[in-house]
Amino acid sequence: MEKITSVKEWSLAIRLNHWAMALSIIILIVTGFYIATPFTIAQGETIDKFFMGNVRFVHLLFGVILLFLFIWRVYLAFFSRFHADWKDFLAFTNIKNFIHQIKFYLLITKEGPEYKTLYGPLQSLAYLGLFFMVFVICITGLILMGAGYHAGLTSIAYTVLRPVENLLGGLAVVRYIHHIFTWFFILFIVVHIYMAFWYDYVLKKGTVSSMISGNIFKKVKE
Repeated sequence: MEKITSVKEWSLAIRLNHWAMALSIIILIVTGFYIATPFTIAQGETIDKFFMGNVRFVHLLFGVILLFLFIWRVYLAFFSRFHADWKDFLAFTNIKNFIHQIKFYLLITKEGPEYKTLYGPLQSLAYLGLFFMVFVICITGLILMGAGYHAGLTSIAYTVLRPVENLLGGLAVVRYIHHIFTWFFILFIVVHIYMAFWYDYVLKKGTVSSMISGNIFKKVKE
């Protein structure tokens, strides 16, 4: 006999970090594209127009928020009391489960792999890629932001990261990398949402709702 029971999967801190990071990334994508290609043409005196300035302020604000959310997530990966998350990100090293999960996604097998970690093999690899993207977008963003400031913490950050700018080939290349990684985020969001709903539909574990409630459904033998 098997019964379905609700099991705690995500801590409140992880869920708050997830949704705050998701919101920040979406706002950054929208404002970033506007900054790159502004499209509003308003009537009136130029002196009264500051829409671009406001958009840029929002972009910089949420860029800083994303940076702190990233630092918080790294902290949770090592010091969370609920999960030893840094180990979960190494789930892809289990080659047997990695191959099994690929077969499951390709509909070759009906059952997903059994794993003890928080993430499956492919998920762990995807989230490592996500954190790498966040790291790159934050570093390039700090360089682009700092180039226009000559005082304060922003200026200090730019001074520290100036060698990175020179290594990459200058501000134009940094901006290009920043733009390219924005498209990587868009691709990740599309795939992430699709896979979350697909996984939820196939396994019926409540994967999507678990990021709100914190619980998933598991079959337990009586």
